[in-house]
Amino acid sequence: MQTETIIREQQNIFQKTARQYEKAYMNWIYRIGMLLVGFPFQILVFLVFLYKKYVKHQNGQVSSKAEQLLKAEGYDQSLRERLRAQEESKQAFFNKRLSEKETEKKVDQLFEKQFQEAVDARAQELFMQSGREKITFLKQTTNFIADPKYFVLSVLLGFPMYLLLMIHAFPFMKYLFERLLMMVFVILGVTVVVFTLLYFSPSDPARNIIGETATQAQIDNFRGMYGLDDPYIVQLGRTIKGVFSFDLGNAYSGNQAVVSTIMRRFPVTLELSIYALIIALVVALPAGIYSAVKANTTFDHVFMFIALIGLSIPSFWQGLIFILTFSIELGWLPATYNAANAASLIMPSVVLGTLLMASVARMTRSSTLEVINEDYILTARSKGLSNRRVILKHAVPNALIPIVTIIGLQFGGVLGGAAVTEQVFNINGIGRYIVDRQFIPDIPSVLGGVIYIAIVLSVVNVFVDMLYALIDPRIRTNLKRY
Repeated sequence: MQTETIIREQQNIFQKTARQYEKAYMNWIYRIGMLLVGFPFQILVFLVFLYKKYVKHQNGQVSSKAEQLLKAEGYDQSLRERLRAQEESKQAFFNKRLSEKETEKKVDQLFEKQFQEAVDARAQELFMQSGREKITFLKQTTNFIADPKYFVLSVLLGFPMYLLLMIHAFPFMKYLFERLLMMVFVILGVTVVVFTLLYFSPSDPARNIIGETATQAQIDNFRGMYGLDDPYIVQLGRTIKGVFSFDLGNAYSGNQAVVSTIMRRFPVTLELSIYALIIALVVALPAGIYSAVKANTTFDHVFMFIALIGLSIPSFWQGLIFILTFSIELGWLPATYNAANAASLIMPSVVLGTLLMASVARMTRSSTLEVINEDYILTARSKGLSNRRVILKHAVPNALIPIVTIIGLQFGGVLGGAAVTEQVFNINGIGRYIVDRQFIPDIPSVLGGVIYIAIVLSVVNVFVDMLYALIDPRIRTNLKRY
């Protein structure tokens, strides 16, 4: 009894796997993916499918039995007589008599075609009556997966296919996988567009780097060294290959590896972005919530005016004012960045955090103000809950979606490189690197920087979307349905 139960459970697992495959197969992206990663297994299924469809079912026992039944019923004789009568009537109508041999030849041609159609129709009828369904490629695949004997073979031949099925089975993994796949296409599109713009730019990298006094031989040598004399398609293909192999070559100026240079500059940009985000959130979230609760009061008007000023102040002007005040006049903070001195990050973090702070504060106020006027907030107040509890437990969690969105967008932009702030405070970050290189134009360096920004923005957006699911249970439910 226990053995039978184990066997039934195993069969249920195989059948569930087959149903999951069928569900994933309905999505063209996963269909192509499973055909590619499970190619050996798919080839085996395809060969069996062809055998059953074209050998076993069309030329096998069912067709022979259908032909025998039609002949036993006298269908072949009646069909031949009917076709002969139709042919004779046709000849009489057009007054065009043919010889007996020609008439018989025409009748034979019509008979072969129509009798074969009748045999196929009767074979299909017998096939359906036998309780067996029509074999398709998908059905043949699911039959293999549902059969324990062939399941092991399918795992051996197409193990990556089952990893893809596992991803499809879990909503969060499926969503994350699709977003990462979309990120690949975004990076590919960005690469093509940016490379095309740089390629057709009127500026000549060879002459800009070597100088106007360079001879034609020196320019030709430079072009040959970096492959600039190759056709557009060749250079684009080489660039796309370098993007996906993490090898964008060396920069035209300085001859340093582009990927290594970006990785060397990334930590300081990340550190600066995190400090700026912390400063912004510590000030903006409480102030924005309080401003919404105290809407149209003096605090609200003053705070919104300050936030508007924060949005309007140019970063370079604010940075210069900070240097003049806190470095030159007061001598409290260093004017330029120094990796060994943590205090040198205070002013650039505040400058970057000012813009973040103003945007997040305004969005927090707007979103919270919209939520506290909803009916369920009025219901919570009517139950006698304190104002603090209503705001923190009911209003703020429901107002977080747009706030998280603006935080993600702003942080992604800062992490992509704050060129002006980095230039003012002499920080060797990503933003400054991209700006300096685009005036050459140093194609590998600019491409590397732009692709880095595309990756950062895509990753931040995916992370924000995952936060949505953690914040809002309705989104979790939609993801499971999705």
